[in-house]
Amino acid sequence: MPSDSTTTGTPGLRERKKQRRYEAISETAIALFLERGFEQVSVAEVAEAAEVSKPTLFRYFASKEDLVLHRFADHEDEAARVVTARGDTPALDALHRHFLAGLERHDPVTGLCDAPAVLAFHRLLYGTPSLVARLHGYQNRSEQALATALRTAHGGTPLESRLAAGQIITVQRILAEENWRRIAAGEPAAAVHPAAVTATNSAFEQLRTGVTRYA
Repeated sequence: MPSDSTTTGTPGLRERKKQRRYEAISETAIALFLERGFEQVSVAEVAEAAEVSKPTLFRYFASKEDLVLHRFADHEDEAARVVTARGDTPALDALHRHFLAGLERHDPVTGLCDAPAVLAFHRLLYGTPSLVARLHGYQNRSEQALATALRTAHGGTPLESRLAAGQIITVQRILAEENWRRIAAGEPAAAVHPAAVTATNSAFEQLRTGVTRYA
C-alpha cells in the first residue's frame, strides 16, 4: 500500500517524526547555548537534555554548529524556489519582490526583526566565530541552487548563472546584515523599515544596471 506521502504529496509519518526530532534536538541545543554560551555547552550535554544518545544526535546533525544552523535549512534553496515559481516574472524582479515582502512581515532572514527571541538568536549566531564560518557553507549551497534555477529560467552559461547567483545572494546577505546592525543597536524594526525598503530597491537596481559607477 502506498504511504500517505505518495498519495497526498505530503510527508509520510516517518518523515514527520524525523522532522519533529530534528526540531526538538535543535531547539534544545539552542536554548542551552543561549543560556550558557555556545562554547560552554558540550554535545554530550545537548544529547542528554534532548534525551537522545550522542550517536543518534550525530545521525541528525553532522556538527555542533549544525544544531544552531538547522534554522537556516529551510532557507537554503529559498531564492531558487522563488525563481522556479516566478511564472512569467523575470527572476530578478521575483527575488526583489520576495525580499520586500520579507521586510514587510519582518522576516528574521531579512535582518529586520526585533523580536527578543530573534535578537538573542542573532547575537548567538554572529557572536560565535565557528557559527559564522559554518554559515558560509549554507550560503554557498544557496548560491549553487540559485545558479541552477537561473540557468533553467533564463539560459546562459554555468559561469554566467553562477556569477549572477553570487551577486544576488551577496546583496541579500549585506542587506540583512545592515538591517540586523541597526536592530542590534537598538532601533525598532518599524523605524528601520522605510530605510530598509529604500536600500533594497537601490541594491536591486544596481544588480540590474551593474557597477557602472565604478567602471
